[in-house]
Amino acid sequence: MKSLKIFSMLFLCGIFILSGCGMNNTAKGTAIGVGGGAAAGAGIGKIAGNTALGAVIGAAIGGAAGAVIGKKMDKQKRELEQVLPEEATVEVVEEEGQAPALKVTFDSGILFATNSSTVSDASKLALRNFANNLDGNPDTDVKIVGHTDNTGKVDYNQTLSEKRAKSVYDYLLEQGVNSRRMIYEGKGIHQPVAGNDTVEGRARNRRVEIMIMASDKMVRDAHKEAGSGQ
Repeated sequence: MKSLKIFSMLFLCGIFILSGCGMNNTAKGTAIGVGGGAAAGAGIGKIAGNTALGAVIGAAIGGAAGAVIGKKMDKQKRELEQVLPEEATVEVVEEEGQAPALKVTFDSGILFATNSSTVSDASKLALRNFANNLDGNPDTDVKIVGHTDNTGKVDYNQTLSEKRAKSVYDYLLEQGVNSRRMIYEGKGIHQPVAGNDTVEGRARNRRVEIMIMASDKMVRDAHKEAGSGQ
């Protein structure tokens, strides 16, 4: 029993080291699937600063199939980094041994004027480019989540975050993204990524996160590809 505990500790330490050294998503997908799933996936999810993932990721996956999806997500990440503004961030996230996903974070200042939920003219090119990228990667699902800082009333911020998420949803819909691929919600003040006691922290908390997740079709295709040894 003692040797099993030591092995488990060594394995988890190895996962944390890999996740902190720039290991790509393809390799991490393989490591999680082969190494034992949920515990390792949860560790990487926390390191990634995942706030939008929740329980919305698709079926559990790992090993060779996880590597297949990881490779696709790595490719899409590189594509998005080429067409989105520098202020937007694109991160790889993983949770509970499930399919790798992407998290795209837009500072609210990129998309909206202060206290507004109308997508700004300046941000529309970025969202059009984002929609074009989704069109070129059709086997993914999308979750749009609005967030605010804690300035003002809680109910107001909740409503503002929901309206902002819906505005992004509606604009992507106008650009041809299928509604069956997308959902949206607002989290208001409840999922900060920084302290609200500084100007910089509040700015980081005012954001829209867009999760790009493997669809059921992508998961099925990944299993087939992995099974064929391609």
